[in-house]
Formats: sequence, C-alpha cells, structure tokens
Amino acid sequence: MREILDPAAAWVAEARQFALAVLVSAQASSPRELGAAMIVDADGVVFGNVSAGCVDGDVHALCLQAIETGESARVRYGISDEAAFEAGLSCGGVIDVLVLPVLPGTPAATAIADLHAAILRREPCALGIVTAGAGRGALVLARESADAETDLHVMIGSGIRAALTADLARLRTDEHALTLRYGTDVDPLEVLGLPFPHAPRLIIIGAVEFSVALSRLGAASGFDVTVCDPRDAFAAPARFPDAHEVVHEWPHDYLARTPIDARTAICVLTHDPRFDVPALTIALRSPAGYVGAMGSRRTHDDRARRLREAGVTDAETERLRSPIGLALGGRTPEETALSILAEIVMVRSGGRGGALRDTTGPVHPALSTPDVPRSQPGAEEGIACAPGAGTVVPR
Repeated sequence: MREILDPAAAWVAEARQFALAVLVSAQASSPRELGAAMIVDADGVVFGNVSAGCVDGDVHALCLQAIETGESARVRYGISDEAAFEAGLSCGGVIDVLVLPVLPGTPAATAIADLHAAILRREPCALGIVTAGAGRGALVLARESADAETDLHVMIGSGIRAALTADLARLRTDEHALTLRYGTDVDPLEVLGLPFPHAPRLIIIGAVEFSVALSRLGAASGFDVTVCDPRDAFAAPARFPDAHEVVHEWPHDYLARTPIDARTAICVLTHDPRFDVPALTIALRSPAGYVGAMGSRRTHDDRARRLREAGVTDAETERLRSPIGLALGGRTPEETALSILAEIVMVRSGGRGGALRDTTGPVHPALSTPDVPRSQPGAEEGIACAPGAGTVVPR
C-alpha cells in the first residue's frame, strides 16, 4: 500500500473523490502481498494494482461504482469462481479485495493524510482496515503520537475498541500484515492490520561510482539512503541526488553515532584500509541485518586478516557478506548495484537466491502462523490474530 500513498495523499489534499481497493485476503497462490492497493478517481485515473493485472480491470470498475454509491464492497476472485476466472485470475489462488470510497472530509480521507504525514516523519504506525462486520471499510490509524479519529467507535464495544487499539500499537514496528478478528463467531469484526515501520536504512560507505548506482537503486526500492565519505570532492550531494543524506565524516565515527537496527544494511564499497576495517569493526558488532564489503577474494582474505588483527572475532567476521552481492555476472556499476540489492533482499526475506524455475512449491511461501495467547487484551471478547496470507485464528 505504501506505493500509492503519495498520489492518494495528493488527492486528499485536492479534495478529490476516489476509491481505495485493497487485497485483504489470499489463499494458495497470489501475485501480490496482503495490503496491495489501487486507487481510482472519478475520471478513472488509476495508481497501483491489487494483482499482477489479472483482476485489476474488474476492480477498477468496482472503484468507480463505490465512488458513485459511497458504499464499500468486498469481492472474492478465484479459479473456482467461473465469473471471477473470466475476470482473469488464472494463477490458481483465491483473493478477496475490499473496495471503499474515500470522499472529501471523511475519516477515511483524514486517515490517509495522517498516515502519509507520519511516514514522511519516519514515525512508525499501523493502519487497520475493517474488512468485515460493523463499520466495514473504516480506517483506523495507530501512531506513536495519537490515534486517528474514525466513526468506528460508535459501532463497537469499548473492550473491542481497546483491544484493537492495543493490537495496532504493537503492530507499528512489525514487518508483516495481520488479520485480526474480534467478537464472537456469529458476528465477528475482522480487521486487516498493515504495519508501516520506519523505512529500512541503506548506509553506503565510500563515494565511488558503484555507490552512485546503489544509492539510486536503493532509494527506488524504498530505503532511506545515507552515503558516508570524508572526502568532500567525491561525496558531493549533487552526485547523489537520490540519497536521503550525504555525510562528510569518517565512516567509523558516523557508524558509532547513528541509529542502527535489524532493518539497516551497511555496504562498504571502498578498498581503502583507512575506511573499511574501522567501519566494518563497528558494523559487524552492530545489530545491522546486513553487512557487506566490496572486493575480490584476495581483498576479502586480506581484509579478514586485518579485521582479526583489530580484534574482530571469527563469529563476527562470519556475518560479513564479502565479496558483496549475488553472482549475477554483471560488471557495470548498475549491474553490480543490482546484485548487491538482490543479496540484501535475499538476506532480509530468508530467500535462497536461486532461479525460480529450478525450485518447487509456491513462489511466495506462506508465512507461519504461531499460536496466539489467550491472555492478550480483549481475549474475553474473542480477539485473535495471525500473520500471513489472509488467515484468521478462530477462538
């Protein structure tokens, strides 16, 4: 959903009428992840997709209908549904799409504007979309600073409302969407919770031409990019227009003071011993989810020796991805940047990096569903939650 927020927020600011379509449930194969979204205005202008194109034409028509009627609709598409198959879902899965109108001055419009503003502030937040039950189509935003005002509070009990608020607050820093169910099996309230943690960071050490390409590709992939190099002539901001920041500082000093967490990738793309060993010493001891360094195998062996001399343990050195990147065979800066970013994605997602045609099973394996403790807030009213492809853990 993140990819449609810029135009959606612009439409809200223009007081434009539009509809929001969201993939809220998926079974078996699905070309998009939960939360994939499309927006359509009254003139038919569209941004985003809820599928790989197979049902988007039909959803487009439903969006125009929602703008006219002002009512939400939940529609199922699947291979077993002849009419839906005619709409084009040939991948073999079953998906549910929720279409809801976003009209000027409504709580939905306010929630979208507030979500967009929070993301620009790098404030972790979570958006709840009511997909079934009372208030279907309502949007509930949980931020660090405040909760969005919606009309949902007049439709549900205080206990469920408190449980939903608490669950969305916990979801703010998560990675995966959750389907939440509250109330009884007879009349449940179902909510799709979409996390919007702060954007992942990509810290590039060394202002070389490979860094220019990686900065551009990383920013296009949703990373907040920092380029760090003490040499002003090389680390000119004009050379890195896509970077969030360009830092003129010794890399090890910068890494020692900047926030680093599991969503941070650190790439050392210089061969200068003054830069790489001190920087890697800090990076390998940090909670960064990815640490990589460019160089040949001979360079790697020499660097590993110097890291050991600097006191870096074998276990810490084992974290280092070097030579950096996947073996794609490319040579240009852009091709090399692609191989680096591909490895970062592989490490973050737990992938294997092989060709899909040489593997079996689903292209996107379903996420595991852990047991949900009954002691969660709201358990007395029937709350349950589970991550993954549209699953709900029943009480």
